[in-house]
Formats: sequence, structure tokens, C-alpha cells
Amino acid sequence: MEKPEAVHRVRVSLFVTCFNDTLFPQTGRAVVRLLERLGCEVDFPLEQTCCGQMHMNSGYAREGLALARRLSRVFQHADHVVTPSASCAGMLRQHVDTPVAELSEFLVDGLGVSDVGAYFPHRVTFHPTCHSLRELGVGDRPMRLLRAVRGIELVELPSERECCGFGGTFAVKNAEVSSAMLADKVRAVLDTGAEVVCAADNSCLMHIGGALSRQRTGVRTMHLAEVLAS
Repeated sequence: MEKPEAVHRVRVSLFVTCFNDTLFPQTGRAVVRLLERLGCEVDFPLEQTCCGQMHMNSGYAREGLALARRLSRVFQHADHVVTPSASCAGMLRQHVDTPVAELSEFLVDGLGVSDVGAYFPHRVTFHPTCHSLRELGVGDRPMRLLRAVRGIELVELPSERECCGFGGTFAVKNAEVSSAMLADKVRAVLDTGAEVVCAADNSCLMHIGGALSRQRTGVRTMHLAEVLAS
């Protein structure tokens, strides 16, 4: 295997998000492995908490902004702040102007890397999440990274820009609509014949993965960071 492209050593602070820290800690570990493999020095400020997005989306703007401002202060001296969540990055950039980079943005734009030296010999389809597409505008950065992974068979997801139906509290408040949207997304995933569905937000993957598991499809979900760290 060829070595990943050389990168100047930079200091990165990981904003893991409460969602990942609580439910998907393997994603945070994958981000650290990946960044360290690329020559970065990674630190993890223990004072970090929720960014306030759930509160904001539920109508508790004052409480949500208070959390976002607190988190901004926690990272105020960081050289670079990176998160494996487009939705949380969008919350901070939109409401407190904190320069948080979503992982694929940082790799492609911040480090100038597209080939991270990964090897993942599986059939994979990629779901671009709504926040990454519409709020951050990450474009094709995740796909550029995945195309450079050795051994991967990357297949296009039909109607990929369609929402999976999660939307945080939307899935709770509008369960029937959310379930119908999820059914369409799962059908599209199954049509690809993929072994793995990948995305840059574990919130959407949890939603999609729940349906895939209940239907016993055998298709698993993986965060982009986990594929790239492989």
C-alpha cells in the first residue's frame, strides 16, 4: 500500500459531539487514528459539552445559544477544531460563528489530502446528509476521499439527495412522515446491493441503520471516519 500524502504537522482539537461520545465512541477514536496517521497532533478538551442544536431545533433558542457560546469559549484558543458531524458544525458556524470544520472539509481543504491511505475492500454506498449538503455545502469532498480508498467498490445511491427522515426531533414529532421517508431511503440503499452504507453524520446512520437491522438486511452502517481510518 502506498503511504498517504505528506502533511505538515498541525494541532487539531476534536469536537466529538455528545451524540458520538454517548452512542458512537468508535467514530471519535477513528477520527483520532486518522488524523494522527496524517501527522496531526490531536487534543480533546474535556470541558466540551452539547452544542445546543437539539435545544435550538426544539424551540429553546436561549438555552441552545447558551450552550453554543459556552462551547465556543472552550475552543477559543484551538488552532483547528474538527468534528465528525456536519449538523453540529453547522449549528456552531450559523449561530456563534465558531470556525469548526467538518471532517471531510478539514481533510480536503485544511490538509489538502484526498488519499488518506485507507484500505476497505467492501461494496459501499454513501448517503450525503442534509446538513452537509444544504447548510455546510461540503459538496463532493466525502466522495473524493472515498474514491481514493483502496479496495473499495463505491456505488451511487439512487436519489441520494433525498432526506432520510431523521431530522433530530422531527423523527419524534412527525413519526409517520419520518418513517415513510426512511422507507424510501432504505429501499434505495438495498437497490445498490451495498454491504455498507456510509455517511458523515451518525444521527442519520442511526436512523437508517435501525431500519436495516429491523428488516434483517445484513447491510451495516459506518461513519466516513471509520472507513477512512481503516
